Amino acid sequence: MRISCYSFFVCLLFTGINTVLAQNALYIPPALVGTSFNLVIQSGTTNIFSGFNTPTYGVNGVWMAPTLVINKGDSVTFDVTNNLPVSTTIHWHGLHLPSKWDGGPHQIINAGSSWSPRFKVMNDAGTFWYHPHGDKKTELHVSKGIAGMIIVKDQQESLLTLPRTYGVDDFPLIIQSKSFDILKQIAIATEDDTTMLVNGTMEPYLNAPAQVVRLRLLNGSTSRSFKLGFTGNISFSLIGNDAGLLDSPTTLTRLQIAPGERYEILLNLTGKSGQTIYLRNFGSEITNGIHGSAQVGTTGGIIPGYVDNKLNGADYDILKLMVSPTTTLPVTTIPTALISQTPPPLSSVNKSRTFLFEPEPPSSPDKEVEGPFLINGKSFDMNVVNDTVKLGQTEIWRLINTTEIAHPFHIHDVWFYILDINGMPPPLYERGKKDVVLVPPNDTVRFITRFEDFADPIVPFMYHCHLLHHEDEGMMGSFIVLDTSSSVKINLTENINYKVYPNPANMAWKIEGSANSHIVELALYDMTGRLVYIDSVPVVNAKFNSTIVCSQLYEGVYALKIRTATATNTLLLSKTNY
Repeated sequence: MRISCYSFFVCLLFTGINTVLAQNALYIPPALVGTSFNLVIQSGTTNIFSGFNTPTYGVNGVWMAPTLVINKGDSVTFDVTNNLPVSTTIHWHGLHLPSKWDGGPHQIINAGSSWSPRFKVMNDAGTFWYHPHGDKKTELHVSKGIAGMIIVKDQQESLLTLPRTYGVDDFPLIIQSKSFDILKQIAIATEDDTTMLVNGTMEPYLNAPAQVVRLRLLNGSTSRSFKLGFTGNISFSLIGNDAGLLDSPTTLTRLQIAPGERYEILLNLTGKSGQTIYLRNFGSEITNGIHGSAQVGTTGGIIPGYVDNKLNGADYDILKLMVSPTTTLPVTTIPTALISQTPPPLSSVNKSRTFLFEPEPPSSPDKEVEGPFLINGKSFDMNVVNDTVKLGQTEIWRLINTTEIAHPFHIHDVWFYILDINGMPPPLYERGKKDVVLVPPNDTVRFITRFEDFADPIVPFMYHCHLLHHEDEGMMGSFIVLDTSSSVKINLTENINYKVYPNPANMAWKIEGSANSHIVELALYDMTGRLVYIDSVPVVNAKFNSTIVCSQLYEGVYALKIRTATATNTLLLSKTNY
């Protein structure tokens, strides 16, 4: 088991001392406001532990990322420059936008290059975030520090009496547990995540005014779920979750939050000036099978190092709140109503789909908890589109977890409403618009969603487990949204009558096939939709062949369209530098 400076703190937890030393002021990331943002991804070192320089990544700095504040209805542009020595991506988690700007594993930003997504903000007011989403690189790049919040504002929210002065009574809290090796370098693929950080700050404290404050909670951890509450079982009001505000506040003393999830809460500190309150994780109350509980697996399976991690199943402080005097014009009441929620009616459902979570065969007790895991029997393949959704369609997705560990399931493009969990209505804190849902072991979750915008027959969206090492190991699939009103015939890759090899390729792709037309057009597009190659190939004796040289192309995924007089076939190709 790796030992970190924070292990001393963990030991104190089990010898009767259970409050954070809280010797560092909580870092509040700078807020960038507007419609045009310059974001530079860079590397450097950060003094997380005294006397150690830890290699880290960040945006507009070497550790963590600024908060982006945008308005519903605005057209925004992000100029993202990658100054890392390796390729990466940036995914706008929870934002409703075209797939080519989504920032999934297909939108690679190569080292030394830039990417400039631009789109209209269509989300309601809420708390979202941005982070890397590269193929097999997500855990490493998020762990090294690339994580930032996105705050969307709108007119409805502005009319409510809510705290909204950033860093004064409205605070971003990115909660993460991280692993460090003996040299205090960030480690991944380990169960030794015994260092707790909030906004990248270890042992943090926050001066919060004696009035109603708004806490925007984001679980940015790679694996750990939390059950949050406050010392003395102080109640708080939940006002929003992943995709925006609820219809009315819900009073709670506990709130479970899985990786990728966001919640907005109001904490009434009126009359508490001079007092100290702690935001705590009540890990002893987390149900077994959820990462962060005392135990995962009931059939003897073991995750190496899990039982040695003293945070698992433990209660401990995360953030010290030191209540300071009130500000001018403080908010001192909790609203009784927020916004109106209108889920799609069941009568509008066009299709139901089932997604089965299962371990990679051959199964074993260890694989039931450790993985690798599959969705519908498949591991993620950059060159395969797993599902096709029709534009304008309302669907019910059924998630069935047959494994012995909980999986937080995230879908890109849309938000959803949870219909039921094992046939029962969801708890109050999981109602409203969501984009992540935790599916416990051997449970079934159903949600309803509608695919209203952004058809693209080439560039896919993702769905995946938000335990980042599960995602990196292949627990992810892709889907395209198809506009069936188009006059162009689109055939799925499994029905095509040609082959392209090798794929991936580093020098050239060879194309061989058959067609009834006299000419076949080959058109190659990058993941922003930019045409990078086009050629017309003659068909001789009903057969054609060609070669596309790719040695000068950037590493990444490309869409090859093969057009004949009667059809268009699309295949995803990978260009690699190896």
